Amino acid sequence: MRTIILFFTGLLLMTGTAHKSLAAENALPEPEQRANAVQKGPIDPLPIPSASGITISRLPNGLTVVVKQDDRFPLVSLRLYVHAGSAYESEKEAGISHLLEHMVFKGTKKRPKGQVAAEIEATGGYLNAGTSFDYTVYLTDMTKDYWTTGMDVLKDMAFQPLLDPAELESEKDVVVAELKRGEDTPGTRLFRMAQQTALKGTPYGHPVIGYERTVRAISSNDMRAYISRLYQPQSMLLLVCGNVEPAEVVAEAGKLFGSLENSRTVTPPSPEHPKAPAAFTCTEEHGPWKKVYLGLTLPAPGFADARSPQLDVLAQLLGGDATSRFYRTYKYEKRLVDDISVSNYSFERLGMLYIQATLDADKVVPFWEAFSRDLARLDSTSFSKEELDRAKLNIEDDLFRSKETLSGYASKLGYFQFFSDGEQGERNYLQSVQDTDQATLRNLIRETFKPESLAMMALLPEGTKVSEGSASFSEFAVRTMAANWKDSKTAPSAESASAAPNKPGSMETIELGKGRTLVLIPDNTLPYAAVNMVFDGGDSLLSPGNQGLGAFTASLLTKGTKKLNAPAMEDFLSDRAASLSAASGRQTFSISVNSPARFTGDMFSLLQETLTSPALKDTEAARVRENQLSAITVREDQPTGLAFRRMFPFFFKDHPYGFLQLGDAARVKDFTAADARAFWDAQLRQPWVIAVCGDFDKDAVVAAVKKLPAPEAKGSSIVDPEWNTDKTLALTLAGRNQAHLFMVFPTVGIGSPDEPGLELLQNILAGQSGLLFRDMRDVQGLGYTVTAFPWKTEKTGALIFYIGTEPSKMAQAEKGFLKVIDTLHTTPLAPAELQRGKNQMTGDYFRDHQSLASRSSEAAALAALHQPLDAPRKLVENAQNVDAKTLQKLTQKYLQPDKAYIIKVLP
Repeated sequence: MRTIILFFTGLLLMTGTAHKSLAAENALPEPEQRANAVQKGPIDPLPIPSASGITISRLPNGLTVVVKQDDRFPLVSLRLYVHAGSAYESEKEAGISHLLEHMVFKGTKKRPKGQVAAEIEATGGYLNAGTSFDYTVYLTDMTKDYWTTGMDVLKDMAFQPLLDPAELESEKDVVVAELKRGEDTPGTRLFRMAQQTALKGTPYGHPVIGYERTVRAISSNDMRAYISRLYQPQSMLLLVCGNVEPAEVVAEAGKLFGSLENSRTVTPPSPEHPKAPAAFTCTEEHGPWKKVYLGLTLPAPGFADARSPQLDVLAQLLGGDATSRFYRTYKYEKRLVDDISVSNYSFERLGMLYIQATLDADKVVPFWEAFSRDLARLDSTSFSKEELDRAKLNIEDDLFRSKETLSGYASKLGYFQFFSDGEQGERNYLQSVQDTDQATLRNLIRETFKPESLAMMALLPEGTKVSEGSASFSEFAVRTMAANWKDSKTAPSAESASAAPNKPGSMETIELGKGRTLVLIPDNTLPYAAVNMVFDGGDSLLSPGNQGLGAFTASLLTKGTKKLNAPAMEDFLSDRAASLSAASGRQTFSISVNSPARFTGDMFSLLQETLTSPALKDTEAARVRENQLSAITVREDQPTGLAFRRMFPFFFKDHPYGFLQLGDAARVKDFTAADARAFWDAQLRQPWVIAVCGDFDKDAVVAAVKKLPAPEAKGSSIVDPEWNTDKTLALTLAGRNQAHLFMVFPTVGIGSPDEPGLELLQNILAGQSGLLFRDMRDVQGLGYTVTAFPWKTEKTGALIFYIGTEPSKMAQAEKGFLKVIDTLHTTPLAPAELQRGKNQMTGDYFRDHQSLASRSSEAAALAALHQPLDAPRKLVENAQNVDAKTLQKLTQKYLQPDKAYIIKVLP
């Protein structure tokens, strides 16, 4: 599994200050979605992005300015990179980079508190910052008319933060709450244990967020000294990607940044590698977990090392996706784990290979006995040429797909430019990937997989029993590993012998009759196509006693056809860098396909086969059943996951909107392939819509869609839901640090005349400059995440307020929500506040419609619900006409405290 993509997206290594929306209960994860190649021979690598359209300049003070002109969207994405991250900190100042990232939003010398984010969001832009080990990045995405404002704000944040001592003390509480929240999440806690064990004694040995004791001790003067030491223009990069003129960008950068001076040279801390332990070690913790979470680490080279791309290939082969060796063996064949993955974390100066597995406590002994034996016997010759080609293709595909959005493209370009030789560095990386062969892998395995280099971390449920003769899991793990490595007789053996983008085209809807609709959205800016098929039905076809059968069937549907078994289907998809997934919604059922354009014909053939002759085998049903039961347990092992799982059954009881989408464990354990077959027979008869977005041949697509089975039913109907008369739900999750509060207000469904105003209201409440964040986070310091987000269906909707806070502050948080609501009831919003929300809706609209999949899935869903395909755009346009008086009336109509539902998750 590639970790450079993790750097780009910030999923694990970076921590941001902006709020993140909390989605309602998601569909069951689809870990087994790829399958058995019919294709033979080598796979052609994807084309490497061209350097055309990129301008690289260097200001007299050494600041590098990179401009990528890209006019696909009326957007601009800006990034300011600084060589200042947690690996540049001393042990005493651990967490200062991340804390500073928080503080830059608390005001600058030019912009008072609240104005930093407000100025960006007032233009419809998005503002954030992220801290990693080797760098901090300040970023904003905005519409093209305001990029100069974005550049000025980024410069102001980086070089002129106020760092008010009183604000610092308040923000420390927020960061500590964030730290504790991470400790409540098993994956985050495990990664921190792995990092502190594997990288101990190196600059990477402490977590990015730091420790409570170090965070509490940091002063404003410490931060100023930190900025003075590391924020040197000669070690910074400004990147601008989007609808701009390069000469104008370079001129503006010179105007804003040119007068800054360097006071010293930034020297990275010593790249000292961790001291190798004398033998394999294991650290265990018992806690309030419902699953076992295992992590194993091995030292690895840094990003610039020639071996790093090769380790990415090895990680992909071992645990990058559902075709990988560990996943296929321990998840699919032996069914010992819920999930297993391998990641190569390449930092600037060193790295870490990380293996992670989640499983039931009663399977930990057989899993470790088998896994430690196979690890000791790992052999490069066991990987076929087809597997190697597949791994390389998917690594290339990950990089290439980042171009789909300006934000992803900017992050990719910025990272390679900052740590390598720009696009040439990317080419070198991809060439190293292509050059990786069995001999290379053999050397990597010999150098990397040594028992004395391995360290393991384990989170175990309280009272977990291991085996007779072992006082603890750690003792058992160490003893088993030593025995397997000693007895291993299988040592690794010798090896056997772009054209310029075009603008997106116009959307076209074709009615094929008999309940079939095709929506075409041409866009050949990238050689990819996304296909989304949406049926009427989903959970609305179920009875209360069969809750979860839709999700069960959706997962089983992608586990093979009568021609391809499940592994064969995974290989087929992986060989084409493609994906196939299915999901059962509350009143729809969807199937999604995504692939490079050259494989679109293959994917339509597979789609037809999946629809008409799915395997739906008992053996696969048993695996899917295990997965779904595991997903239920994992969901309920997380505070917000538990809340969303129980929220909708509480609201709507036995209505399809209130069904547990993953079902109840007691019922799910009895689901069979026959149950799925009965559900699928009913589902396939429903009317459907297919939307195709991307680079495709229209005639070929129309011909392929016409071959798909025509519906036989007129479509399912769903009655209006009745909201519960009980308004309070209290949930408990023992052993956690934080409490979580949801205040839920019933609203209206999709297409209501009040929808534009309510959507505008949500945007005014949410965001870093939103009413909730400003008062409850910035002023009161109640929690790390505070936001408002909508939930909408055809028949009804809700506006949901959320905050994660300390248990002792729950009453204060509830009062905080009510205070904001009271202000909205009594005081019309100021024009600037109103305009900020409107601009935010406009910016979000363009950002959300960049990817091919987002556009195809939206179009299919809208058509299935008989909504106009331009409804999202009209929603934004209509919101522009909402005035303060209208919004005040909507607030009084819907945000009524006595009608609110209160949901709490308490430790």
